[in-house]
Amino acid sequence: MLTTSQLIQIRRDLHQIPEVALQEHDTKQYLLKVIQQFDQQFLQIKTVPELPTALLVRVQGKRPKKTIGYRADIDGLPVKEKTGLAFSSKNEGKMHACGHDIHMTVALGILNYFSEHQPQDNLLFFFQPAEESKNGGKLAYEQGVFTGERRPDEFFALHVTPDLPAGTIGCRNGTLFAGAAEINIDLYGQDGHAAYPQRANDMVVAAAALISQIQTIVARSIDPIESGVITIGKVRAGTIRNAIAGHAHLEGTLRGLTQTMIEQIEKRLREVTAGIGQSFAARAEIEINQGGYWPVENDPKITAEFIDYMKNNPAVKYQETEPAMTGEDFGYLLAQIPGTMCWLGVEDDSQLHSATFSPQESAIEAGIKAIVGFFEEHM
Repeated sequence: MLTTSQLIQIRRDLHQIPEVALQEHDTKQYLLKVIQQFDQQFLQIKTVPELPTALLVRVQGKRPKKTIGYRADIDGLPVKEKTGLAFSSKNEGKMHACGHDIHMTVALGILNYFSEHQPQDNLLFFFQPAEESKNGGKLAYEQGVFTGERRPDEFFALHVTPDLPAGTIGCRNGTLFAGAAEINIDLYGQDGHAAYPQRANDMVVAAAALISQIQTIVARSIDPIESGVITIGKVRAGTIRNAIAGHAHLEGTLRGLTQTMIEQIEKRLREVTAGIGQSFAARAEIEINQGGYWPVENDPKITAEFIDYMKNNPAVKYQETEPAMTGEDFGYLLAQIPGTMCWLGVEDDSQLHSATFSPQESAIEAGIKAIVGFFEEHM
């Protein structure tokens, strides 16, 4: 079994080599090096030609009735680290600011345990690239990674959160993470001189009207008992103070707690954009890209069993959590294969994706023990 000091060293080693989406070559090699030191009797290590930086490890069960999948994301973020830690990132401008170094270490700890204690059912560990961007989960599924004996019957994963005490398991039935989609809108009118507005078609005015109308979608088109968010975070129009802009470009994001809600918001957003275009005699173009960031909707039956185990195990600190509006591409996999995602508390003053995020390493062993215990009872 990996010791506490070995687990912490693995986490620190991984923290120093963050790589962004689909470039996780050193990370994959490090994972392989660690896994190859485990007892190989029950293990099958599989590279993934369809997704070169991904890694699959299968654990053969004693009397398998199903295959249980466990996913750990492996990519970092394009963030310049400012933690001041002795084991800070060695890759300039890149950082494990979302805790994926913890995710990988917990997964390795679980895998190490079952390499020495053969499980009843088969286990499939998926070390997934490109969670932060480029839709790694969706890419894997669409490229046939989970076919034949590589297809799990159930899928599990966790995500760290600084908002829970270190080692606490947080979960809920239903939606854990919102789904997210990117919005790009272009409005085309006619540029001209500020002194002669009648000879132009001002897209700054059109963009202002559109932004105001967009705010009514959640307020007036979505059930108030439910939740949705639309944010326009970037607007670009014009080049000089005394010229009328003939083009405006808007970028934003929409989020919803179910895929049905996201589709409803998307439909209304397209209608409002088309309406503004018509009102201002402008050409309006809208692109909405959800990719693989579907809502993380936990399976009711599996999650009820998961929560029951965590709540009734005195060795586990458990807390019921509310849905979060952050996105996670594990939602796409859960839309194809039933399963559960949970939080692992790492208690920190800094939030996810911040340059100063520094999770508490004591959470690693707590996460391993909680998931190992659940898997042993679940099989």
